[in-house]
Amino acid sequence: MNNDRRLFYGSCFALITTALSFSIRAGILGQLGTELSFSAEQLGWINSMWFLGFPISMVIGGLVYHTVGPKKIMQFAFLAHAVGIVMTIYSGSFIGLLISTLLIGLGNGCTEAACNPMIADTYEGVKMSTMMNRFHMWFPGGIVIGALVSKFMTDFGFGWQAQIWMIMIPTLIYAYLFWGQTFPAAKEAESTSVSKNFQAMLSPLFLFIFACMALTAISEFGPQQWVGLILSKSGAQPMLILALVTGLMAVARYFGGDVVGKFSQTGVLLGSAVLATIGVYLFSTQTGAMAYVAAIVYALGIAYFWPNMIGFVADKIPKSGALGMSIVGAVGMFSTSIFQPIIGGWIDGDRAAGMAAGFTGDELELVAGQATLGTMVLFPAILIVLFTVLHFWMKKQPSDAALAA
Repeated sequence: MNNDRRLFYGSCFALITTALSFSIRAGILGQLGTELSFSAEQLGWINSMWFLGFPISMVIGGLVYHTVGPKKIMQFAFLAHAVGIVMTIYSGSFIGLLISTLLIGLGNGCTEAACNPMIADTYEGVKMSTMMNRFHMWFPGGIVIGALVSKFMTDFGFGWQAQIWMIMIPTLIYAYLFWGQTFPAAKEAESTSVSKNFQAMLSPLFLFIFACMALTAISEFGPQQWVGLILSKSGAQPMLILALVTGLMAVARYFGGDVVGKFSQTGVLLGSAVLATIGVYLFSTQTGAMAYVAAIVYALGIAYFWPNMIGFVADKIPKSGALGMSIVGAVGMFSTSIFQPIIGGWIDGDRAAGMAAGFTGDELELVAGQATLGTMVLFPAILIVLFTVLHFWMKKQPSDAALAA
């Protein structure tokens, strides 16, 4: 196995570690709360540390990428993952779990901060888009793996500690794959200067992408985070919906390079916004078997958002460097975290409105959930307008070189 391929596989296993920490932790919340007598609020605080550590280390990793290099960032990621996993299993206290989850979140953010620019520095053009999409396929792919592992282990009586140990498997694999390898140098000499990075990030194009990323992230993570609550009374199985969405996302990202090669990055982003809007709208209006059709359309819509937003920055705004990619990824996570309580407020408001209209029981939950999803259609719908502007904006550019200047 050559050096570049080994680094790429190591990056994929590091992202699988991130995905397992997301899905397995979700799968053990019930056991964790029961065994350690935690309230739902305490469990919520523990989970929030995952989302807090992620963007913090992404931004810091982007700032130091060209100073310390991806190798040292991934060494810290391994340390944070390994210590966080062990602490989660043996701490047994609220504070201990806060710290351990924060460490895992920091390790996850370091993975994005190191691997995104490393892949961008290793490959070029359509090949870079292909590898970026195939790297990012392992987040939804890993979520599917983690969800199935957690369900299997729970059904067969394994405790939450044994499930957390499973996260250590891909952690050790990526450490082994990275061991002794030569990491690529940055393509752009200017990208080693943080001042030049910030200068590039003040460009209209970067600021436009920055704003779009907030909306693409919440379009992806918003409906997924609330699908269990919203669709629980729709006649569909929420976890099957989630598995269908993430599984299709993984498959779609595997072929992402071919799709980008045929339709261009901006064309793919625009088409994704259209499909995501239709998918969320169908979620808000359909029940039973049609909810699975909605899941297919929605999955194909959101699959290409994250990797192609990162890839666009690497390809079209290269002087923003690793910091630019990290900042764009971080704003996606921050927006997801900010909008979660807002969406929760929408659900509470729609439930109150449904009660006032005379709905009760399962019918009330369905009406409230669909009304909230109807509001969430706004996120991808706004992106249709923004990505239409971006598509024609980029068509007018004489060359990629002009954008990098």
